[in-house]
Amino acid sequence: MLNKTYTYPTYEAGRHLALKKIQGSIVNLNLIRLKEFADYSDFPDIAPETTISGYEAFMSYIQLAKPFVEQAGGEILLVGKGGRFLIGPENEQWDICMLIKQKSVSDFFAFEQNPDYMKITGHRSASILDSRLLPLEMLSF
Repeated sequence: MLNKTYTYPTYEAGRHLALKKIQGSIVNLNLIRLKEFADYSDFPDIAPETTISGYEAFMSYIQLAKPFVEQAGGEILLVGKGGRFLIGPENEQWDICMLIKQKSVSDFFAFEQNPDYMKITGHRSASILDSRLLPLEMLSF
């Protein structure tokens, strides 16, 4: 049996996030597992001339996405090299971990739906084997 992978949110997941009516900022926790080699077969118009690694393609995506994140009032707080969990399944690991702060859920949705941003998402798709995205509501304590 094949393991299910996740690379984009479903409509239901987005609807659920919108219905939570979170007030204020969110921080998106991203866990990314990369392909060994980027697969641009569905994106020939943005494919590099030579084969590149999933890591190189993802770093290109991050550099190209950063201005769109910032334009929507967001901020990349952390991009870190992952690995195996200290607490968690021994056979599960993530190559890249990111924290991205958005001013609001609506600003996050506006960023994701920006037509100019959509033009560069092929780099993301070409590089990612599997991912997780957990929107975190900011708590006061």
